[in-house]
Amino acid sequence: MLLNTIKVYVADCHLGKGIFASSRIARGETIFVFTGRIITLADAVARGDHEGDVLQIGPDRYLEPVSPGLYINHSCAPNAGIRGLRHVVALRDIEPDEEVNFDYSTTMSEDRWTMHCDCRSPGCRGIIDDFHTLPAALQDKYLAMGIVSDFIVQQLQGSDARLHVGSKVAASAAR
Repeated sequence: MLLNTIKVYVADCHLGKGIFASSRIARGETIFVFTGRIITLADAVARGDHEGDVLQIGPDRYLEPVSPGLYINHSCAPNAGIRGLRHVVALRDIEPDEEVNFDYSTTMSEDRWTMHCDCRSPGCRGIIDDFHTLPAALQDKYLAMGIVSDFIVQQLQGSDARLHVGSKVAASAAR
């Protein structure tokens, strides 16, 4: 018996395109896994206006996502997060036809690219920027949830500048 593994669909939203739950997705469930070609920062920059359409998966490694990953939008109040480098998981129950989104900052550490945020969530930060620019309490929360990219956690473990998240980094790495 073939199980239906398609949990999202692409549709129009206030940001252009987004991905939406095709059925109820339970908290903790894997929604999809990012796939695509791995490129360098130079390759990402060469994309011009589409430089931001990539997912950072290492200090100089990016993924050119294919659908549905290409269409997942950012939110400052996300209902999904990325575990490891590519697994998108539900942070809470997601209802059918609800847009699925994650906080792009949990995958960014390059001191280069930023973007105006138009997520419309209460408490929107107004800008999408690197993980280290997030308020310390939000960094701690995301680290405790295990939704900060592995390469960022490794950078934090090797950095003396992460004193405000030190205990959370060790806990996140232990998961």
